[in-house]
Amino acid sequence: MRRSLKLAAVVLSGSLGMASLAACGAKSTDNNSASAGAGGSSFKVGMAYDIGGRGDQSFNDSAARGLDQAKSELGATINEAEAKSGESEGDKEQRLKSLVTSGFNPIIAVGFVYQDAVNKVAAENPNVKFAIIDSSSADQPKNVTSLTFSEEQGSYLAGVAAANKSKSKHVGFIGGVQSELIKKFEAGYTAGAKSVDSNIQVEVTYLTTPPDFTGFADPGKGKQAAQGQLDKGADVIYSAAGSSGTGAIEAVASNQAGDKWAIGVDSDQAKQPALEKYKARILTSMVKNVDKAVFTYIKSAKDNSVQGGVQNFDLKAGGVSLATTGGNIDDIKAKIDAATQQITSGQTTIPTAP
Repeated sequence: MRRSLKLAAVVLSGSLGMASLAACGAKSTDNNSASAGAGGSSFKVGMAYDIGGRGDQSFNDSAARGLDQAKSELGATINEAEAKSGESEGDKEQRLKSLVTSGFNPIIAVGFVYQDAVNKVAAENPNVKFAIIDSSSADQPKNVTSLTFSEEQGSYLAGVAAANKSKSKHVGFIGGVQSELIKKFEAGYTAGAKSVDSNIQVEVTYLTTPPDFTGFADPGKGKQAAQGQLDKGADVIYSAAGSSGTGAIEAVASNQAGDKWAIGVDSDQAKQPALEKYKARILTSMVKNVDKAVFTYIKSAKDNSVQGGVQNFDLKAGGVSLATTGGNIDDIKAKIDAATQQITSGQTTIPTAP
């Protein structure tokens, strides 16, 4: 299990900030840029991770890449705060408040589970800029920007790939938590698969339901769910389940027949070091370019050009895409390209609910 407490030394604004950050499981890194001065860069960016945190080989890691780019290219001092399994709403609020107290601005919350906490803390701190990934609400304060994605569009392409590669005409979908967000992945994937073969069977399994969000951070559950789908005859399995999806990939890659495929999510999982030994059986990944959204937002914060409301990153804007690592979908490139063109032109509209 990932450590919930990570702390690296950094000069923060006062001992209270250091103490409160340590209490909420945060770590800071100083970029040591020439403009930083004795106390580090004056541009300080905070990130509060979802369950699984940096190192999940998926969603959080994609956000982390955007943060790292801001550190490298924009001279930001960064702080990363880790989530804990089974935490309360108060824990999320305290994590955000600790970043505020320590002078981090902007602050990025990774995942829809932060919506209520972001709304409350942002309302209490109108001079601090906040972003939340994968969520928006009608009562969101003006100093909050929602960074959302058209997951259903990328998942549709994953479904097209799955149906074209399936020999059994039976594919699978594993969702980490049965939420409105993950249902977008399911809806797009199913629609994409059925656009190729209306009779294809799509097996659907969710690992947990709210308020249990451990389905995003339990590879064992992911592996068990994938094995169950393999046993039922599925030969291509797509997981939208955070680090739990690594377990599903392991189950598929370890199948004795050696002819099953896994589809990764969020990051190009065939390129992730921890999944190196399984990459030969990763057909593709539905890449959600959270890093692009995060870096774009942080740059706008530094340029004082942040806009509140919702910023959506769709297929046309490069917010979602299919990975081509390994060349496993090269033979169906024309079909993927055709489906892409139909979506970006508006000819095909993808459902957002199953």
